[in-house]
Amino acid sequence: MRRILLAAALAASLSGCAGVGGPGFGSGYSLIRAREHAVGDHTLIVTPAQEWNRQSTIIFDDIRQVEDWTQNGPVLDSLSFVSGLKDGKSIVRQWRKADQQVPRFRSSMTAPEVAAMLETFYRTRAGTLEFKTLALAPRPFLGGNGFQLDFDHLDGDELWRRGRAVGAVVDGRLYLILLDAARSHYFNTELPEFENVVRSAHLRR
Repeated sequence: MRRILLAAALAASLSGCAGVGGPGFGSGYSLIRAREHAVGDHTLIVTPAQEWNRQSTIIFDDIRQVEDWTQNGPVLDSLSFVSGLKDGKSIVRQWRKADQQVPRFRSSMTAPEVAAMLETFYRTRAGTLEFKTLALAPRPFLGGNGFQLDFDHLDGDELWRRGRAVGAVVDGRLYLILLDAARSHYFNTELPEFENVVRSAHLRR
């Protein structure tokens, strides 16, 4: 989710968009090795097969349930995690009086409603000019009934990006893993690793 963001952040200094990221590749990053990691609020455990760079939060500002990784810089690819987001909380910090609001998560949300929340985030906070839902379908995740959302989006930097989000609501909290990357090359390159991370995901016991 943060690829969107970094782009958004860059866009903020910007005009572009997607994932969840920091002020410039090379600063605000820490190495994620190919081993088990607890992400976000540390209730979600994943095991990447490749090394990643963890981004300091910029867009999903100070939201402890959100964490973003990248391999080539958030403008090109981003792997984002939402872990244990509670009812009534938002995936992004925002002013209550802001004209455009990203809906807060509700524990009763259906998959289409979560998808709509993500689309609103892209459109209002990540600089997205055009958003196309490619598919939304049920998918097992974290041992229960989850969903998979596939989408394309065009941002202010005139680059088409593709995203895939796999998520589920577990015990009233939202868990989600999202890949967002340049459609022309990086999405297909990173997709096998994304699927590996999704398969490895489990909740802390």
